[in-house]
Formats: sequence, C-alpha cells, structure tokens
Amino acid sequence: MAAAQVVYEAEGWGTGELVVEDGRVVWHELPWPRAASPPTPSRTPTRPGAGAAAVVSRNPLRERGGFVAEVVCLLQAYFAGEDVSLDEVPVDLEYESPFHSSCAAALRTIPRGEVVTYGELAALAGAPGAARAAGTFCARSHLSIFVPCHRVVAAGGLGSYGSYGVGYKRRLLALEGYAGAL
Repeated sequence: MAAAQVVYEAEGWGTGELVVEDGRVVWHELPWPRAASPPTPSRTPTRPGAGAAAVVSRNPLRERGGFVAEVVCLLQAYFAGEDVSLDEVPVDLEYESPFHSSCAAALRTIPRGEVVTYGELAALAGAPGAARAAGTFCARSHLSIFVPCHRVVAAGGLGSYGSYGVGYKRRLLALEGYAGAL
C-alpha cells in the first residue's frame, strides 16, 4: 500500500505533517506556525515499505483512508487540549533497535501529565543505566506525540527538545496538565 502524506492544521499551533503507510504512522512533524521556518527534521520521511512486525499497538490495523482521517482528528483534538489517547495509534518501529523499540513501548505507557527521566525511561525499557541511549532514542524520534518524548526530562531539569526547543516542550507539558516545575 502506498504511503499517505497529510498536512494538517492545529489551531494555535500551526501546520503539522503526518505520513501513514499500511495503517501505521511512520512519520510525524509537530505543528509549527506558518509564518516561521519549521525546525529541520532529523531524518527524512521517505523510506522503503515496512512489515507489520514492528507495530506498537494492541488495536487491529484499520483501512487507510479512515485511519488517516481518524488520526488527524485525534491530533487536532490533542492540540486543542482535549484528553485524547494517542498511545493506541499504531506506529512503525521496524528500523529501530530492540532497545529503542522497548523505549517506545515504555514511553507510550507514561500517562498524560506525567514525566520520567532519561534514566527512568532506560530502566522501564529494561536497561537500567542506559540513560544516554534513551536520550538518543528521544533525540532522533520521528513519531512525536505518538511516542511522547516530551514527557522525558533530564535528571536536573526539563532538558532539551531538539530543534523545537524547550519552549515547545514546556507548552506540550502544560497542554497535558503537567503540574511540576517548568
């Protein structure tokens, strides 16, 4: 099945981009204001077709057109501040290492409004002491929001958020109702 690339508008956030293939999200660029230059992505969304082995979801795959529309509606609701769950949306992790796939699965269980440190994420993924590797996973993730790396903080503070910046990370955490210091 061919990939579908969709640009969507999230009111108050800007324009985001979603790439879906075979009923799974393979790429997501966070919304960015149109007037500003978007951050430079860490990877390109084009890649060869993928198998179903690396899907992180308990839901069955849905028909592509309905799936794309459903995911866009979920994203728009999320950025509007609604308490929607994105942790069941199937995502493609075929090109990730087993540890990075474990990080993604663990991170998708962290509830909205809560955070973990990179060290805690590594431990949840089965590799205590691999905080730097967990950080590498978050830094290169192309599945923003679906694999909520913004919920991972440094041991001594908020930590970075790549080319989007700490302000964007703060805004996402505030949107989710994080009660800790920002």
